Amino acid sequence: MADTAELEVMPDDWQRALAVVAHPDDLEYGGAGAVARWTREGRSVVYTLATRGEAGIDGMRPEEAALVREREQIAAARVVGVETVEFLDHADGVVEYGLPLRRDIAAAIRRHRPELVIMTNHRDTWPGGPWLNMADHRHVGLATLDAVRDAANRWVFRELLDDGLEPWDGVRWVAAVASPRATHAVDITATIDLAVESLREHRAYLEGLGDASMADPSFIRAAAAEAGTRFGGGLACNFELIPM
Repeated sequence: MADTAELEVMPDDWQRALAVVAHPDDLEYGGAGAVARWTREGRSVVYTLATRGEAGIDGMRPEEAALVREREQIAAARVVGVETVEFLDHADGVVEYGLPLRRDIAAAIRRHRPELVIMTNHRDTWPGGPWLNMADHRHVGLATLDAVRDAANRWVFRELLDDGLEPWDGVRWVAAVASPRATHAVDITATIDLAVESLREHRAYLEGLGDASMADPSFIRAAAAEAGTRFGGGLACNFELIPM
């Protein structure tokens, strides 16, 4: 049964956010409209991706796909005002939850010192149905939650201190996009066109998808309208907000 509870307004008393996701396009399928609003308001948002999405285009060799999808993600980020995009170079499709992933994400948190960490849905399923969420999303999400604590502890991953990365305990929230347990939302009526444009930058990926519904950027408008029904109308991007 779909959750019909009203969504609360996302906190706005912050200046720096770090988005940590598994693949190019993950943020464009939901979060980009909120990112565009935040950067327009003068906030800083950095993207960190676990992979380069090299396994995401069936008709393209991974070595080529990695380069193509990296370029597409950087272009998509710029549409919504994000200039810094990092890739951690874990293997697409087989991302493993474990210490190497936690260490890499903790290092990113220490580098960028965010108050808000954004990620995609880490739950087993997606909203509105029993569809299984893929392992890469679940593993990166869980590692991100753990890495927030790792980043704050001087004696976890002590080698990061040798790299000049001092602990950071300033993360106040983690916000998961497209979670079946959404609690909060941001009005993206003014930035929905930017969200759609940012998805369209993933041209090679969209052309390679076999699912026409997911390749159609109108999907973004429909999802935003649905979220808006729980947020006073209009268009919205929803999040599961996890206080830290």
